[in-house]
Amino acid sequence: MIKVVGVIGAGVMGIGVSHSLAQAGFQVKLIDVTEAALDKAKEEIYNNVRMQAFFDKTVTPDLPELVLSRIAFSTDYGILHDADFVIENATEKWEIKKDIYPVLDEICPSHCVFAVNTSCISITRIGSLTQRADRILGMHFMNPVPLKPMVEAIRGHYTTEETIKTARELLKQMDKECIVVNDMPGFVSNRVLMLTINEAIFLVQDQVATAEEVDTLFKTCFGHKSGPLETGDLIGLDTILYSIEALYEAYNDSKYRPCPLLKKMVSAGQLGRKSGQGFFDYQVS
Repeated sequence: MIKVVGVIGAGVMGIGVSHSLAQAGFQVKLIDVTEAALDKAKEEIYNNVRMQAFFDKTVTPDLPELVLSRIAFSTDYGILHDADFVIENATEKWEIKKDIYPVLDEICPSHCVFAVNTSCISITRIGSLTQRADRILGMHFMNPVPLKPMVEAIRGHYTTEETIKTARELLKQMDKECIVVNDMPGFVSNRVLMLTINEAIFLVQDQVATAEEVDTLFKTCFGHKSGPLETGDLIGLDTILYSIEALYEAYNDSKYRPCPLLKKMVSAGQLGRKSGQGFFDYQVS
């Protein structure tokens, strides 16, 4: 039975995953490299749970405190010594992720399952960094995590059915389901989505249409709830760039060439919602 879940990374995804896990009743241990990131995560989780009350009348006034009471915030990987399951949400770069798994492998108990929250990095390659490749899978959560009922799960070359079953049980307790796909860079969602967002950025760069016009066409013509550029802003344009670069490297296919405008915006710190400015303005006046 899963009782203790480690979460690596206190960014947007780590915050959402920790919130969802704690609200589902798990004991959560959230790890990041700085106390500042953890303090920010604690504040955002509290505010996000409070915000739920506006949409869900079953939320009780004491829920924010209850959720936070189930989360331990730390910069020390050592607290994961009793973890039953770990979900890693570090930045979508191999150079960053590759240093995490040997540490987890040494600290976590042998039964612990590792889930890589990634949109494009090979699960099989991650597994090769550990002595438990059979207990590693991908779990690609969508943002915002508490509101998304579906997860893209990825089976690595050595991932066992028992590991998949364990992941399904965890997600069920979080009121989520998963579709299990095989391990190829980008999997299903990002091989399609990153191309779409990148091409939409080319449309803006080439002055074919404005960002608002591109998104309006997708919403009104195809019934999408949000357009590709709004979606990019929500995910984070830095994450979009890292993902499309990883796909370009993996497939050596020019169709994954990052749009120069995307690179420029990331260099300028215009990352979307999390920075307050992307293709749309999110600044609070």
